[in-house]
Amino acid sequence: MEENTILVKENLSDVVTKFVIYKPLVAKTAKAGQFVILRANETGERVPVTLVDWDAQKGTITVIIQAIGKSTVMFNSLAQGERFANVAGPLGTPVEIKNYGTVAVVGGGVGIAEVFPIARAFKQAGNRVVSVLGARTKSLLILEEEMRAVSDVTVCATDDGSHGQKGMVTDALQALADGGEKINAGFIIGPIPMMKFTSRLMDRLGIEPHASLNPIMLDGTGMCGCCRVTVDGKVRFACVDGPMFPSKTIDFDELIRRTGEYKPQEKESLELYEKDHVCKCGLH
Repeated sequence: MEENTILVKENLSDVVTKFVIYKPLVAKTAKAGQFVILRANETGERVPVTLVDWDAQKGTITVIIQAIGKSTVMFNSLAQGERFANVAGPLGTPVEIKNYGTVAVVGGGVGIAEVFPIARAFKQAGNRVVSVLGARTKSLLILEEEMRAVSDVTVCATDDGSHGQKGMVTDALQALADGGEKINAGFIIGPIPMMKFTSRLMDRLGIEPHASLNPIMLDGTGMCGCCRVTVDGKVRFACVDGPMFPSKTIDFDELIRRTGEYKPQEKESLELYEKDHVCKCGLH
């Protein structure tokens, strides 16, 4: 079997797709918190995607991709049996797994998939795991059963109240604290504003917060400098120093500005791709 072949493709929602990919070398060495860089074709953009699962015996890795821009739309258009042009990894520094006592993992949207291996690793290390899962609506809340299987407590929150508690993950986390839940450390993955405010709340509650950062990234080796972030007043590179950092001192506002810098170009690129795709399909 050729490397990078898609063995399983499963649509989790209209915009979120799960892929199981044949990549034996990555599967043998992957650890919780690491990522791979994917390309759809030889001229495609390099996109970092967090590893959700891996099986060293089968030689497979699992990623979950939300179609947002041109490249992720292209990824999700690939069919079972087709191949990614490139799958490079595992990259990044693994999350340090130790026994904190009680660990909270907080996932927002597709970030739920990315906290799954972290929650599993902390559970295997003997921690009590409290999982808080959030999404805008029920259809975007993924992997609930898988998260419950590796958690002692699981709380779901949706903005519209269509599943679990109505509100944000910060509301759910505050309710847990008000109910007497004592948490020692927290690990957060999701939209940047969510990570910012969840980190602040954890700090106020006496929880040691950590967040996985998603800046613009090109090579994944620390050479290009695109993924620089500011942590504790120092420049760090998410691809090699992270992507998970102690989040009490992260400059989230800088991260928001940098990740939004190319939004107009990204929108234009997607619109041109979709227009070209429609024309090639004979639809006018």
